[in-house]
Amino acid sequence: MTSKVLTCRQARWAEFLSEFHFSITYRPGRLATLPDALSRRDNIYLERGEDFISKNPMNLQQIIKQDEVQPSKFFAVKVESFSNLIDSIQKKLWQDPQYRSILEDLGKVPNNSTIQLSILQKRHDSPLAGHPGQEKTLKLVKRDFHWSGMTQFIKDYVSSCQQCSRNKNIHHKKFGFLKPLPIPNGPWICLSMEFITQLLLSDSFDSILVIVDRFSKMAVFIPTMSSITSLDLAHLFIKNIFSKHGLPLSIVSDRGSLFVSSFWTNLCQQLKISRDLSTAYHPETDGQTER
Repeated sequence: MTSKVLTCRQARWAEFLSEFHFSITYRPGRLATLPDALSRRDNIYLERGEDFISKNPMNLQQIIKQDEVQPSKFFAVKVESFSNLIDSIQKKLWQDPQYRSILEDLGKVPNNSTIQLSILQKRHDSPLAGHPGQEKTLKLVKRDFHWSGMTQFIKDYVSSCQQCSRNKNIHHKKFGFLKPLPIPNGPWICLSMEFITQLLLSDSFDSILVIVDRFSKMAVFIPTMSSITSLDLAHLFIKNIFSKHGLPLSIVSDRGSLFVSSFWTNLCQQLKISRDLSTAYHPETDGQTER
């Protein structure tokens, strides 16, 4: 209600609540047991002091130094160190009799790759196992065996299984059929265009515009500069192609900046020329001109 900028939902609630006259007061948790009895039980709260949990001991020291909280109010200060916690749990597990009884029932495999491979061949490669995935193979082996580094060993084994790689399920969409460019009905009806750039400077030219007739395979090589604009491209096309062979029906090209520019796009639309752009990073679409 005090924010300067409200969202649409907050504005609707503010307009609705403005019709009422009310005051906001604090209600202790022990008086609100029915709405959320599990999390509002008053008997689980400590009667004295406060609990402060800090994952960083430096933050706790800064709070005390700044006198934001008096040390006398602290009932318990818990500094969580996850690495030490995990180490202590692992040490206690070996002292747990139930945990040790479970390990005693498992076959302890020595650090011998030959024995470990023979176990995996029975749990993964056999016809009864059916080449399961990494998680299922791990569960099958864990039932009877245990050795150090078993999880990573099983993952590497399953990922390198040739039969699993050949027969694994396909989760992506099926690939489409290859559709080659149709053969034109006559010469200079369907063209393809490409630039050859980064050439040595010759007569103030460092690039070549290649235009190929897809029907007769006749090619036109036009010297130009790599700094030309889409307007310059239109002038070259009209001077060397349109003036001699007329307008084509379609032009195949890559997705270069000149071929996708708004000027060239609008020009082709006005002249009723279909622009057939190749797929990104697939120059084989226009392999004839690329070569």
